[in-house]
Amino acid sequence: MFNVELTGELVAFFVFAVIMIGGSVLMLTLAKVVHMVVSLAAVFLGLAGMFVVLEAEFVAFVQVLIYAGAVSILMIFGIMMTRHEAVQEEPVRPVQEIVSAIGALCLFGILFYAIRVTTFPEPNAALTAGADNTMEIGKRLFTQYVIPFELVSVLLTVAFIGAIVLARKEAE
Repeated sequence: MFNVELTGELVAFFVFAVIMIGGSVLMLTLAKVVHMVVSLAAVFLGLAGMFVVLEAEFVAFVQVLIYAGAVSILMIFGIMMTRHEAVQEEPVRPVQEIVSAIGALCLFGILFYAIRVTTFPEPNAALTAGADNTMEIGKRLFTQYVIPFELVSVLLTVAFIGAIVLARKEAE
């Protein structure tokens, strides 16, 4: 029925998929916020691994550097700087859990069917063979897109300074 050859790429895909799904489930089910952030970081690292499997090394590097590193640390600092009140747990509703499980299985079935019947075009060998993704991104970033790049860096710096000012006002 399925004619699938077991390769290292396929194994890596499933390992990263399990890491991402496990981290996502833990993110939704854990009670402590710090544990949730660690689970989210696992999802980010799994996604970076997926980018490596897809031969998008630059995007994988940015994923690890920005999301798994900076965003996770920023979330932990945000958690540590804010006050948390005790939250009452909502009662378990089995009907909602059953409907959610059925919806998730239907979504999985639809996606599985769509992937199986879709025909993907063959990649152009001239574009993929030995292409240096990082070099090409760097060339375009600092020639064609230098103004948007600088505007985004200024915007992020202003947002970071604004977050520090707001955090200091709440602390006082």
